[in-house]
Amino acid sequence: MTATELYNELNYVNHSREKRNYYANLMINNPNLIPKLLDILFKVDDKISPRAAWVFEFMCSKNIDFVVPHLSTFTQNIKYVHIDAAVRPVAKVCELIAMAYKNNHKKITNALTQTHKELIIETCFDYLINDEKVAPKAYSMTTLYIFGKEYDWIYPELITILERDFTLQSAAFKARAKQVLKKIK
Repeated sequence: MTATELYNELNYVNHSREKRNYYANLMINNPNLIPKLLDILFKVDDKISPRAAWVFEFMCSKNIDFVVPHLSTFTQNIKYVHIDAAVRPVAKVCELIAMAYKNNHKKITNALTQTHKELIIETCFDYLINDEKVAPKAYSMTTLYIFGKEYDWIYPELITILERDFTLQSAAFKARAKQVLKKIK
């Protein structure tokens, strides 16, 4: 399948689990398509970008190993993603990577470099500080909590942001922030 064919196929992806699952399995069964999927995901001003992000998230949820060869591409480009519908799945993939790292998932722990972690951390702080929806903020809190065990400067920054924004945010933000603050303290 060419990049153009994949791009056209992504027109059929919608919010249904069935469609996202179908295309995630297509990627898993054809890993040579993943770089093409990422190219589409990182065409950040394109309306198809979020659809690629949904498929990438589902693929990573099914098997995080498929992100490993693409960690550099993913981490170097996530800061450019800005369409709300694409930001949420990107933040979720960051959380999935952090969770795998926390759980000593061998392929992730071996492949995840200092630079990868720093790029994820930077993006997650941006999601917390910027005017993003609650889901990316919640995923970012979890990701930062996990990496905060390794980087001692994260918790003071995270606490400051969560406490500062607490009264201004939604109930969902407050619930996740309470959870994270409780774990930190």
